[in-house]
Amino acid sequence: MKALIPMLLALAAGAVLPLQAGLNGQLRGHLGSPFVAALVSFSAGTLLLLAIVLALRTPWPANPAAVPGWLWGIGGALGVGYLIMSIVLPPVLGVALTFGLIVAGQLTLSLTLDHFGLLGFAQHAINPWRVLGAALIVAGVVLIRKF
Repeated sequence: MKALIPMLLALAAGAVLPLQAGLNGQLRGHLGSPFVAALVSFSAGTLLLLAIVLALRTPWPANPAAVPGWLWGIGGALGVGYLIMSIVLPPVLGVALTFGLIVAGQLTLSLTLDHFGLLGFAQHAINPWRVLGAALIVAGVVLIRKF
């Protein structure tokens, strides 16, 4: 029962992604470019995060130079790639297939990260039930694509 709230929050976060893709797709239609739409979206998000950090008086890192250089930009760069694909692909593939494939990709890499405990995640060994869960997601994507 303790995990119910985090699980509901994760479900809500996932439900918001197709909505975000649709809104950013509309923005692309008005602005004429997926890159400009992504820039506007990231800018709005950045301003919101800045306001939150300032409002919460979140302390800045004591020693930013101690953070490995690659960590400063990789997450943001991956976010740009995701955002551009979530703008470009739904009109081509449809929302359900696009996000089915996104979830299948997320789950596949997540199983690997969990199994090896990579990137600081706790290790959770892969097992037949986890593989079956991932296979069912992939099967769902195949059904969405086929029918």
